[in-house]
Amino acid sequence: MIKKSLGITETEKMLAEFCERTFLKLWSYPNPYKGDGHELCDLLAVFGDYVFIFFDRKKQLRETPDKDPQVLWDQWKRNVIDKQVKTSHGAERYIRSGREIFLDAKRTIPFPLAIDPTKSIFHKIVVAHGAKEACEKASDQNVYGSLAISYCKIDEELRLPFHIEIDKHNPVHIFDSHNIPIVLSELDTISDFSNYLDEKLRAVIKYDELTYCGEEDLLGHYLLNYDSVTKQHIIGTNHNDVNCIMVGEGEWHDFIKSDIYQNTKKENRISYFWDELIQRTCQNAVNGTLGGNSDLLRGQSAIFEMTKEPRFIRRSLSKIIKRAVLNFPDYPEQVTHQVTFLPSYLPDVGYVFFQFRAPPDYRTHHDYLEKRRTLLEIACGAAKNRFPHLTKIIGIGMDAPMFEGETNSEDFILLPCDTWDDDMGKYYEKLNQEFKFFGTTQLKQFNEHVTEFVPLTSANETASKTNSKLGRNEPCHCGSGKKYKKCHGA
Repeated sequence: MIKKSLGITETEKMLAEFCERTFLKLWSYPNPYKGDGHELCDLLAVFGDYVFIFFDRKKQLRETPDKDPQVLWDQWKRNVIDKQVKTSHGAERYIRSGREIFLDAKRTIPFPLAIDPTKSIFHKIVVAHGAKEACEKASDQNVYGSLAISYCKIDEELRLPFHIEIDKHNPVHIFDSHNIPIVLSELDTISDFSNYLDEKLRAVIKYDELTYCGEEDLLGHYLLNYDSVTKQHIIGTNHNDVNCIMVGEGEWHDFIKSDIYQNTKKENRISYFWDELIQRTCQNAVNGTLGGNSDLLRGQSAIFEMTKEPRFIRRSLSKIIKRAVLNFPDYPEQVTHQVTFLPSYLPDVGYVFFQFRAPPDYRTHHDYLEKRRTLLEIACGAAKNRFPHLTKIIGIGMDAPMFEGETNSEDFILLPCDTWDDDMGKYYEKLNQEFKFFGTTQLKQFNEHVTEFVPLTSANETASKTNSKLGRNEPCHCGSGKKYKKCHGA
């Protein structure tokens, strides 16, 4: 059983709730502590080689008529932003040193996840609350009251209210009250969130300056700016003659009004079935009620692999599973099974969805679940023999629905097969002789083209044109002599 903090302040609790959905229950921990009993950060999330260090600070920026607004802003920024940025650097140094981390102030519960400082990718994130209303009043063009951010070489002379400069050589992500829910809701998988932050840091390093009016606008620019060559979203441009990027106000505001955004959100609803499968198992691990021999916390598990899938692939996987459930043969008095192979986002990973139905008297046998797991393992071995390029196969097994309305259960297995030899192939081939998984004349194959954004029409050509229209970029020049790429909304 794992005892976790739920956050202390209201904003910390909100952050913990969002991170539990994005990083899931096993990989995000509010209020961890250092070996000296002092708090390390407000939330620490670790998944594989990624380490996300969150700091959350709330202090209201008030209007005081008898005080200089610049002085009030400087005080707020110093307490809410600057101190947290400095502390985040210290937290990274502490973690990189390999010193102990605990889940409680008494230092009795060790942090359950392993961190390898030599391989880890760190993202430091400061969430600042309290300036939204003041930002809105300061400018009619500030749609959401978000903080403007520039990653650049720090200019001590530049002190603009509601504009924050971050050292591009030691970057920290700055979110605020408005855009932290947007970012963690839109990028609500490990891969989607980490890909965005990785690309952001790549752009910070590449350009002399990266400036945007709010994190949501940078996110909108990123989602609309797809590079067909690298097959990735990018920030900025591939042109080498541009040294600064400025994302204008309203990019996010325009994007979420588009038909393609609205339709994609609707189509993504089914994808959360995948999340539910993961979350149930993670909750069992937190409660100490999870069976089996997998090590979820160390990454040797089917659940760990399932968590890597981005949102649009989860949509496709969930649709295929739903279709398999609806098409299951209806012979309630017979022992019946059905296997479905599902490709992963990763080219060397595949899934086997195994459904099993047996009459009630068969299900009462003491070894019923063990037999179901054995059949799932055989199906995974058969999938490796059928698709030899795979290095990992994840099996998902469950009783077929539409039977007695009983509570269902799931089995998850991870079959590592990167060192598959002839003996292993023959072993599973022999076990599969009776069942002929992936080897019968009834096997059907379907090819589907999956896109991240789903237009109202299913034509891929239309999708391409729509994305191109939404993501148009127009170059412009500013008086500073720097060449900018300014990104306009549709």
